[in-house]
This record gives sequence, structure tokens and C-alpha cells, in this order.
Amino acid sequence: MTFEDFENYSYFYDLSEEDESPQSSLSIAHIISLFFYSVAFLLGVPGNAIVIWFMGFKWDKSVSTLWFLNLAIADFIFVLFLPLYITYVAMGFHWPFGKWLCKMNSFIALLNMFASVFFLTFISLDRYIRLVHPVFSYKYRTVKNTLLLSGVIWMSAAIIGGPALYFKDTTTVLNNVTICYNNFHVHDRELILLTHHILIWVRLAFGYLFPLVTMVICYSLLIVKVKRRTVLTSSRLFWTITAVVVAFFVCWTPYHIFSIVELSAHHDENLHDLLQDGIPLSTGLGFINSCLNPILYVLISKKFQAQVKSTVSEVLKLALWEVSRSGTVSEQLWSSDTAPAHHCETAQ
Repeated sequence: MTFEDFENYSYFYDLSEEDESPQSSLSIAHIISLFFYSVAFLLGVPGNAIVIWFMGFKWDKSVSTLWFLNLAIADFIFVLFLPLYITYVAMGFHWPFGKWLCKMNSFIALLNMFASVFFLTFISLDRYIRLVHPVFSYKYRTVKNTLLLSGVIWMSAAIIGGPALYFKDTTTVLNNVTICYNNFHVHDRELILLTHHILIWVRLAFGYLFPLVTMVICYSLLIVKVKRRTVLTSSRLFWTITAVVVAFFVCWTPYHIFSIVELSAHHDENLHDLLQDGIPLSTGLGFINSCLNPILYVLISKKFQAQVKSTVSEVLKLALWEVSRSGTVSEQLWSSDTAPAHHCETAQ
């Protein structure tokens, strides 16, 4: 395997150009990233499922619940695919699942990232419009319009993440190890670098900078224009939204930083070792975000806490009732089985 074969490789999957094959043993950074992936999966699946259950089936449909419901759906779809990442890293960056799952896995990761940040952005805009422009909010802030905007957001996230379906590919390197990597399909190095730059900067602009600027402006205007600030800061919805937004940017900022550093690695081989550890770690931290939102809802939202406690109580009561009823039925069956025998013995 030559250098030219992998000059279009993305360090997201941890194969350096000079090593030419995945590492045979996992580094400490990769072990930590495995821990992040596992935590995100173990907490994210049940956590987001609970949020989807309450906001999708138990609560009345409103604009706010629809925003958070879509956010939970995006996270839930993503964490379902995490076992593929976990297996990939645990096997020393060997991809045994085939080319189409390689494409789909990468696409789902990008779809989740963009859908999550877009929904967070519109949650902030929705909060601003509701408090600062009540007349406009009363007229246009409807469930129907929210559903339409949600569809547009999903389509936009799919379009921006779509290149993964085209560029992601698999190939076999030394020792029959299969990798999932960015195959830009060209032999012109300048065109490869241009394609890579475009993909990274589009992700940075739409998945980070635009949402960050929008949210900062919205919350700044809220603080300035809302005269009764106690109404704003005492609202648990405000703190829920703030916590979710802060968690997103804390988790995903390192990923975007290393993505920019990755672009420089085409010209500086000294960055390869840094990226081999930094990309998996920053990606794992980003994945953690998918399991944080349900935890934040439970910690901050009194309504969510009350609903969870009520549901758990109902489930326990139902379980105890079924157990007690099962015992009663068993006793009745036992009595019905023994009664004829006792009657026969008496008759004899």
C-alpha cells in the first residue's frame, strides 16, 4: 500500500498516511473513546426512548414539545448505530460490516449532528419570537408550521450529510484489515484537497458557526429586550434550553477544532500522531451529547420529573398487581387440581 493510495484519507477513521494500516493495539485515547461510545449508547437509547414516549405519545402536542421530540428522535436514531462504531474501534479499526453500512453509518452520524444543531437553533429562535414578538408568535407559531419547519430541517440535514453516502468507501489494507474511509475517487491531489476542504468548511459553517452566532444573538436580544428579566431567568424552559445548547457546543467544539487541524495534516506529517488520538476522543465527546439531553430534561424540568415519577409508579403498581393476581390464580388452579383428588379419597 503506497502513500498515494491513502492521500485522500480522512483521519476520522484513524489511519495515518505513513502507517499505511490500522494500529494493531488500541491506545489510551482509543480506549477512552470506546468508553464515551459505550456510555452514549447505554444511556442514549433508553433516555431518548423515554423522551420520545412522553413527548410523542403522553403529552399534548405543542410547538415546544415538537421541537424537543424531533431532537430526541435525531439522537435516538444515531445511538442505535453506535454499536457499529464500538465494534470498529474495538477490532483495531477493522470494518467487517460492508460498504453500504460504512456509508449509512457515516451518513447517520452527520445527519444527527446537523439535525440536532438545527433544531437547537430553531428552539432558540422560537423562544426569542415567543417572548419578544408575541403578535407574530400568536399568528405564525403553530403546530402545523412547526411540523413543516421540522420537515425542512430534516431535509436540509440529509442534504448536507449526503456526501457521506457518495464518498465513504471500504478497502482492504495489510493483514486483511478493512477500513471505512473517504474515497474522493480522483487522482489529482489538488482536487482531493479542495473536496476535503469544502466538506469540512461546510460542516463548520452550517453545523457550528451559523447556529452559534444565531443562538448568541437570540439570547443576547432576549436579555436586552425582555424588561422583566425574572420572567426569563426564572423559567425552567429557559434553563432547559440553555443547558441543552451549552452541552451541544461543549461536546462538539473539539470535533470541529480537530476537523480544521485535519486539513493541515495534508501538509504537515507531524500532526498525524495528534490526530490519531484527537479525532477519536473529540468524536466520542460529540457522541456523548446524544445521551445528555434526556438527562438534562429530567434534572431541570419539573414537569418531566413528575411525569417520570408518575409513570414509574404506575408501572410498579401494575407489576405488583400482576404478581399478586398471578399468585391468586395459581392458588385457584392448585385448589381446583387437588379438590377432585381429595373428593376421591373421601369417597373411597
